[in-house]
Amino acid sequence: MADGLSVFLVEDEALIRMMMADMVEELGHHVVAEADNVRDASAFAMTAQYDFAILDINLMGVYVDPVADLIERRGKPFLFATGYGPELLPSLLRRRPILRKPIALDQLKTIIDSLFPDMPAKVPH
Repeated sequence: MADGLSVFLVEDEALIRMMMADMVEELGHHVVAEADNVRDASAFAMTAQYDFAILDINLMGVYVDPVADLIERRGKPFLFATGYGPELLPSLLRRRPILRKPIALDQLKTIIDSLFPDMPAKVPH
């Protein structure tokens, strides 16, 4: 995809979600769907057209693993962005990449590059 990847972003804190969306765009990708709760995220997980997803683990006190399960069923890659550790995840999801908050642009780029090794690299400006 010449324009970068399409991203489904799930984060309950609006400011963090906006910051993450800015980072995604700075890396040459674009956010195509956003959600701040498990109900909306579940709907988008099954219907939105995206290349990969970034999921906060805890959405207003509810764990995101049902959304991760739906994304996994579609065969889409995803990563977790969280201030928590992987011990909060069901064991089958612990093998997914985890981006620790506060998120650094270079860490996000490294994980995206590992998920899509054949994607041409774009240097952030």
